[in-house]
Amino acid sequence: MTSSPLRRLVLLFLLSLLSPSSLSFVLPSPASQNPLPTRCRRGRGLVLFVGGDKRDKYDPIKTMFKGVMSSISPSSSGAANAKAVDLSHVNLEGSVWPSVIESLRAGQTPSELSFRSSVSSGTVSSPMSRMRLFGDDKEEDVRVVFYRDSASWCPYCQKVWVLLEAANISYKVEKVNMRCYGDKPQSFLRLQPSGNIPVAVVDGQVLGQSNDIIYTLISKLAPQMGLRDAEAERGTRLLRLERELFGKWMYYLTGSRDSARYRSEFLSCLSSVDSELLQSSGGFFVGGRPTVVDIMFAPFLERMAASMAYFKGLDLRSGEYEGLDRWFDAMEGLEAYRLTKSDYYTHCWDLPPQLGGCVYEDGSDQWVNAIDGEAGVGEATGRRSWSLPLAKDNGGVEPDWAWIPDDVARREAVERLSHNRGPVSKFATRGAGKGGFPPVSAPLADPNARGEEDLAEAVSAAMAATCYRILGMEEEAGEVVK
Repeated sequence: MTSSPLRRLVLLFLLSLLSPSSLSFVLPSPASQNPLPTRCRRGRGLVLFVGGDKRDKYDPIKTMFKGVMSSISPSSSGAANAKAVDLSHVNLEGSVWPSVIESLRAGQTPSELSFRSSVSSGTVSSPMSRMRLFGDDKEEDVRVVFYRDSASWCPYCQKVWVLLEAANISYKVEKVNMRCYGDKPQSFLRLQPSGNIPVAVVDGQVLGQSNDIIYTLISKLAPQMGLRDAEAERGTRLLRLERELFGKWMYYLTGSRDSARYRSEFLSCLSSVDSELLQSSGGFFVGGRPTVVDIMFAPFLERMAASMAYFKGLDLRSGEYEGLDRWFDAMEGLEAYRLTKSDYYTHCWDLPPQLGGCVYEDGSDQWVNAIDGEAGVGEATGRRSWSLPLAKDNGGVEPDWAWIPDDVARREAVERLSHNRGPVSKFATRGAGKGGFPPVSAPLADPNARGEEDLAEAVSAAMAATCYRILGMEEEAGEVVK
């Protein structure tokens, strides 16, 4: 999960190439390899994108990372033979990272400088946290152990996560792979034989279903997040509406037999949700405050906004749904939600392996190209949407990141990338490497994939140049990749 479009540069580097001549991000999209697919589904462990009259296996590792080779050598054909690569335009004389880190630290605030130690001690909230302590709590006071997915993809985990943070409940975290990208440890399977996540242990009680976890936490530790007696009837009706909307969304996103009907039913149900929100105060569903109703809606409304644009060409944030816009604004005022919120690119690529496939419709090309970094819209028209400098809200495609100042977002992106430069460089070389065995349906999270590690040093140098450019240091960037 991320909380700023500039923070996404950490991910965007991995999925793109850095052109030595312009230091701009470019990405070969699925559409540039084959006609825009009309359907994607899982097959033989990988996601299949199925066109009108043929089926092509689409490997995002090879497609998205193939630019790493040409990033390092414009003349390279992309062969995974590092010894044949011309690296003359990449400065590999010693590590440039100390200088990058020094430049970053010169502009960091005290809280930014202490971020890593604060995460370790549990005194700040972060997706990296293994423990979060609120108030005067110490480790021995923690009553909740929360098992969630390693990649922060799972919407059911997100519900529990938001509640823990919003209610200031101290907790420990254990991260577990989802089935679409890895195996689960035996220690977890002994706790949860089905392997399903999330799981929480609350005061020694093992709870293996998200709603059971949520209602137990509300009963024991977070009564303020529940519904008051006068709100119970409306709240119950809204929770039924949430399940109805979820079902309509699933049918439309993954079904192809009667797309027109699925679309109509989804939009009709969404209009009902919007009407309910217009009747409430404070932007939230009930009582002008965040409650269990908002927590239940949040993961799926977030994923609907991303997936409906990408796969269906539907802009749910166009202003047509005023109540929904107000709700997103209210939720984004909560640190607990911002912490767990992801971006459109992540959702549009993590949903297919989780669901077994999503169905494209004509008219989504603009959204696909913008979200995948291929072609910009709005102020980014005429250039690739991942080119630096990034256009605000991806040219209007992805709103709702205005709450983080630009300079803060830039420093955070550089801190994350520089701190993890070794693993990230190694991971990025997968574009010239091989997938793992057995194959998984989410190759970008494949724990067994192998990269071409001889390229890691050159990739690291390109990453350093990227960090310089994020910090506005163009001259220094040009000295690294000429």
